[in-house]
Amino acid sequence: MTQIEQNTGQNTGRGILMVLAAIATFTSMDALAKYLITSGYPAMQVIWARYTGQTVIVLLVFLPRLGTVLRTRAPGMQALRSLFQFGATAFFFLSLGHIGLAEATALTDINPVLITLGAAVFLGEKLGPRRLAGVAVALIGALIVIRPGLGVFQPAALLPLGCAVCYAGFALATRKVGGTEAPSTSLLYSALFGTVVTSALMPGVMQPVAPAHLWGFLLIGAQGALAQVFLIRAFTLAEASVIAPFGYVGILFATIWGIVIFDEWPDGWTLVGALVIVGAGLYVWHRETRAARIP
Repeated sequence: MTQIEQNTGQNTGRGILMVLAAIATFTSMDALAKYLITSGYPAMQVIWARYTGQTVIVLLVFLPRLGTVLRTRAPGMQALRSLFQFGATAFFFLSLGHIGLAEATALTDINPVLITLGAAVFLGEKLGPRRLAGVAVALIGALIVIRPGLGVFQPAALLPLGCAVCYAGFALATRKVGGTEAPSTSLLYSALFGTVVTSALMPGVMQPVAPAHLWGFLLIGAQGALAQVFLIRAFTLAEASVIAPFGYVGILFATIWGIVIFDEWPDGWTLVGALVIVGAGLYVWHRETRAARIP
């Protein structure tokens, strides 16, 4: 093995560890959000804390070169990207007061196949019958989780699907600006957008924070910022095609947090639906990776 191959292998291993750390941090943030929301705080107030905390941290980190980081060649696309990310966060946090953490995460995880569909519709990428089949199977998995018409469906189950759609839009917009914008610029603008929007809404929804919950409101912004750092570092160290499948570990983490913190045990059909969604996502990832390797 050459030194270059050895270094590549080490970087890939570190990249996988970084993406696992990002997922663990993101899902712990989701668990904390659920704890605060089920403690009686409005979801929008929790979303405000998540974005405001991240904005403060990001501004402090980039303060020495803030002027450079704020420069963007695509202000419209940055605004659209930030809107999609805010929508994904809002839909997901709004769902947490009504459905389990594992169910919400499983439904959100249809986003990889939605990204594939969106790339074909909006970016002109090829979409063959096998990829379409992957999209269809993922949607079937979502139907298994929410089970409309069987007495267990509730409208709040549609909120994570809204999150998945917004996240797919966010990913496509990120792909569009990725070649011209620095990750630090995109990170800062998305944090600022969420802070401005939620701050405008706070006068109508803000509730006093009990001293016992102050730590949660301070921590949730730091979790969001740290998770973003882990994720950016992961994509720096390893190829996206290598670390993408590890994203589905989020369902496992969410299930663990749900059981340990909220005593939420997902039922058998939820697990079946989650496996169908994961299987469809991995199939689509495999097809895209294989197609990228064919000259």
